[in-house]
This record gives sequence, C-alpha cells and structure tokens, in this order.
Amino acid sequence: MYVRRGARTLLAGLAVTAVLAGTTGAAAAADSTPAAKPSATSPAGDGSKALCKRVPKIDQRIERALKRLDAGSGTRGSIARLQKRVDNAKKAGHTEVATFLQDRLNFRTSLRNNLEQRQKDLAAVKTWCQAGGNGKAAS
Repeated sequence: MYVRRGARTLLAGLAVTAVLAGTTGAAAAADSTPAAKPSATSPAGDGSKALCKRVPKIDQRIERALKRLDAGSGTRGSIARLQKRVDNAKKAGHTEVATFLQDRLNFRTSLRNNLEQRQKDLAAVKTWCQAGGNGKAAS
C-alpha cells in the first residue's frame, strides 16, 4: 500500500508521541520513589573511591602536559615555541597575527599555572587517599 510522504511523517510523529506518553507515567512513578542512599563503601557518595583509583593516571596526564608546555622551542605545543612565533610575527610586522598568537600565548601560560595548581591539589588528594584507605574518611 502506497502512503504519501506527509502521511508517513504524521504517522511516525503520532507513534513517537504515543511512546513518549507511555513512558511519561513510568518516569513520574520513578521520580516519586525516595532517592537511593549512598553505599557503605562510599558514605559521602562523592566518587572518592573512583578518584583515588584514577589519581596515578591523572598525575601522569598533568605531568605530561606540563613537560610539553615547558619544553624548548623545538617542541610543538610548548610555550617557548609559541613565544618564538609571536616574536617572528612582530618582527615581520604582522600585527594581527602577533595579536592572535599573543592571546594564545597568554592562555597557554595561564594553562600552565592552572595545571601546576591541579598538581598540588592532586598531591593532597593522593595523600588523603593513602591515609584514608581509598575513600574512607581519615581520622
């Protein structure tokens, strides 16, 4: 049986509406149930156990990013290389390019400061995890 495109679209829309209307009642019933309490392994429910597990990988990632940012002018992504590009653009008289690259350099410098702060914060989390037994509150 041949059905016009408009009719097919209308029927598909009605089917979607029916499905959504049917699931709305289930969603409303689910919302009326009380919230689940945090488990005994993580009383705060803040994901501390998972964070403690991921600390080494996070530390490696931050260390790798800082190493790249602090590398010499021959390394892509380093602050020194971008500074060299800014200087070359200024020497060539390309003020628009120099302004654009300077903004990127400012961001990259602030990124290094941000990563250094995260590294300090992560060291405190690592100490907490080791002292508290992977997510249990330290006494």
